This record gives sequence, structure tokens and C-alpha cells, in this order.
Amino acid sequence: MAQIIFYILIGLIIFQAIMLVRDVLMHRDDLGPGNWIINGIIGFITDFADTIGIGSFALTTMMLNITKQNKDDRKLPGILNVGHAIPVLTEAVIFVTVIEVDPVTLVTLILAAIVGSWFGSKFVTKLSETAIQKWIGWALLITAILMLLRQTEVIALLGRGNTAMGLTGAKLVIGIVGNFFFGALMTVGVGLYAPCMAMVYMLGMTPLAAFPIMMCSCAGLQPVASINFIREKAYSRKIALAITLGGVPGVIIASQFLMGLDITMITYLVIVIIFYTGIQYILKSRKTIAA
Repeated sequence: MAQIIFYILIGLIIFQAIMLVRDVLMHRDDLGPGNWIINGIIGFITDFADTIGIGSFALTTMMLNITKQNKDDRKLPGILNVGHAIPVLTEAVIFVTVIEVDPVTLVTLILAAIVGSWFGSKFVTKLSETAIQKWIGWALLITAILMLLRQTEVIALLGRGNTAMGLTGAKLVIGIVGNFFFGALMTVGVGLYAPCMAMVYMLGMTPLAAFPIMMCSCAGLQPVASINFIREKAYSRKIALAITLGGVPGVIIASQFLMGLDITMITYLVIVIIFYTGIQYILKSRKTIAA
């Protein structure tokens, strides 16, 4: 099963690359704003962080906001999903060959996230700028809270001593439904990693099992979500491509140091920044309404 998923992931990498490059070449005179080097560095840093479990969506949103690379918040969900698709697929290729998870659990949760992302991306591309700002703001706050709970072991406490590498019965159904919603929320900017890891803990699985599940889920859903974002022109081509080009080396390098890397202080710093950025986006949405 790991070999089958491996080849599917390789196929998705090729599909995503063709889809993105084709759109960029067709609109080479309209790539959008942004600096290639700055966005490439953002991709490297955020996908490095993604590989070691911090996540990339909230951090990318924060860095794009600070560097003022993105001029249209309506395109932010598309930038996140299209730009990080290939780096996340690369992560999934690495982890699915290293950590063994029950194949039924792995495949059904991945499919649930993919279906959720399809419905989510069709909904998100129709939202107004004010709605996007509001959803992104709350998405960041939710992500920060879940990360903080995980760091303080409030969530981890529920999973202490868990050894299961798969789900059955009612727990499998809950996992499928949960990953469907997490997949939909990914297209609004809520990273799937933290909620998926929390769910895995609470359903009795070992935390180790979360890595291939969450990474393969994101790897499967982002190319699917990208179809709608690219079709609707709801993303910035230059920013997304630069993030992709910088992100892949970030993933490869991070995977080499993952096991021995202490990220506790870095994660707490990121949580504080994410809280701040989330509040800023919520305030921005209110200003837009007032205007």
C-alpha cells in the first residue's frame, strides 16, 4: 500500500507541476505582484517549518503580510494551496515510506480530506475580500490555539500511552468526518496539521501516525483544491511559483534534521506571531466593512 500511495503522490507532483507551469506560461505577462527572491525565501522557511510539524499556512500568511508581497487578500487561500502543494507532496513522499499506518485508515482519511477540499475551494473562491479577511483571521487564531494546546500537552495528555496505528468502527467514521471538515477548512487557510494531530490523539492513535496521515491528506487535497483556484484565477502566479521553488529544498533539508531538532522555543514564538496576525486580519475585515 505504501508503494501504491508513493506512486500516486509522484503522479500528483507531476500533475500539479504541469497545471501550474501551464497556467504561468499562458499568463506570462500577468504573473501578479511580488518579488521572486523574497517569496522563494518565504517558501523555504515555511515549508521547512511545515516539515518539522509547525505548519506552513499561518506562517506564510504572516510573512506575506509583513513583507507586503500580496496585494489582494482574496487570493491568499489560492496562494497557500497552490504554492505549497508540491512541497507538501514532497513531504508526503518522504513520510509515507518511513512510517507505517493502517492502510484503510490512511486511505479513507486522505480521501475524506480531498473531497472536503473540493467543496471548500469552490466555496472560498466565491467569497468577498471582507469575508476572506475575517475567515483568515479566525483561522489563524484557531490554529494558534490548537498549537498552544499541543505544546502545553493539553491535547497530548489525551493521547498519552496511545499505540494504535489505525482506526476501526465508530472511531474510523469520526476520523473520516473530521478530516472532511479539515480538508474544507484548509481552503480557508486553517492548516490541517494541528486539528488532524489533535483528532488522532483523541481517537487513540499514536502521535507518530499523524505525520503520514496529515501530510498525505494535505498532499492529496491541495492539487485538487488548486484546480479550482487556478481555474478561477484566484491566486497570484508569481508568489505561488516562487513559494513552490523555495519550498521543495526547505522540505528536503528539514527532513534530514527532523528527528534531532528542538523546535519548542521556535514554535512558541510562531504561536505569538500567529495570534497577532490573526487579530490584525480580523481588525482589517472590520475596517473594510466600515469603509
